[in-house]
Amino acid sequence: MARILLGISGSVTAYKGAELAREFIRRGHQVRAIITSGGQRFVTPLQLQALTGHPVQSDQWETDRPDGIDHIFLARWADIVVVAPGSANTLARLAGGIADDLLTTTLLAFDGPLMIAPSMNTKMLLHHATQANIDTLTGRGVEVLESEEGELACGETGPGRMMEPVRIADHVEARLAERLDYSGIRALVSAGPTFEPIDPVRVVTNRSSGRMGFALAEALAERGATVRLVTGPTALDAPRGVTETVRVMTTAEMAEALGERFGECDLLIMAAAVADWRPATVSEDKLPRGEGGIDLRLEPTADIISDLAGRKGDRTVIGFALESGDLVAGGRAKLERKGLDAIAVNDPTETGAGPESGTNRITLIHEDGRVEDLPMQAKETIAHRLLDAVHTYVTRSRG
Repeated sequence: MARILLGISGSVTAYKGAELAREFIRRGHQVRAIITSGGQRFVTPLQLQALTGHPVQSDQWETDRPDGIDHIFLARWADIVVVAPGSANTLARLAGGIADDLLTTTLLAFDGPLMIAPSMNTKMLLHHATQANIDTLTGRGVEVLESEEGELACGETGPGRMMEPVRIADHVEARLAERLDYSGIRALVSAGPTFEPIDPVRVVTNRSSGRMGFALAEALAERGATVRLVTGPTALDAPRGVTETVRVMTTAEMAEALGERFGECDLLIMAAAVADWRPATVSEDKLPRGEGGIDLRLEPTADIISDLAGRKGDRTVIGFALESGDLVAGGRAKLERKGLDAIAVNDPTETGAGPESGTNRITLIHEDGRVEDLPMQAKETIAHRLLDAVHTYVTRSRG
């Protein structure tokens, strides 16, 4: 399901923000929360931490993260942000682009869907300044949820009550449902490294955690696709929503597993870091260390993606490549040589973009020569951005 960032600002209905966090979790979503200093007058970070299972950030100057930039991490992590309750002050600061606390700095760094559920006195809500701020935010694509009418905490009656948590959750579900753009697509994804044995203990491999491929498989499932994942050795659990997870060891085993399923897919995303070479001979016994070195002759493994792309027909084939030099030149050469529709290239030497990192930066090269830069974000977010970018290939191949 989705990763929801919940912002709770200073309003007497802040307790409903805590109820909303619980409702999101009940529906299977992951939730992290930011609470403003005003919000802490009504609910505590500890209460929200107990509900969400994550530390609750509130002060942009106090962080446990080694890079010290919580707002960037949270903006990259979230699929959608919901501010509930949204006070008059919070609406004004967002409309003005003010970034003076953790919530507002995070929202300025976030480029995904944003919902705000206002909560305030009727006269404050209907004041021309507040209405102008709402119009400004709406004009930028922010979904400002209509407040409900009724008795307010101040004793007055009228609009200004925060929409009930269940209704807000329904709106979020509806917004997320718009992402079901891969419904009916049969997707095949590869992930992780492959191991080529030298002897029963030692192997030749490429560094890979498998996290990018697993994130793509889960993102495809979230967007309605039927997904099969073929993965080399990783420590990751099978992604949610995936129909089949096949675990293999060697490049030959991965080639066989993918080949058996390729005929029944519409889309192949080859995110695995397949070992490029294997030992020409494999010792049945563990080689003794001895006093000197050993001579190890390597031979190339199968070029899986080239073999599959050569018989792709109407299927869409997306590749991945690690390049430490000219990303565009290296990626474009591989795209043309292997006959791909697009290729995602990243530099494993860049801080934050390595195989074991939770974030990634991708240069996406299309078959028509277009180049898109997907900035450093959580791999789960990058997965969705990549699916946005290649969706036209899938719809084209399906007529």
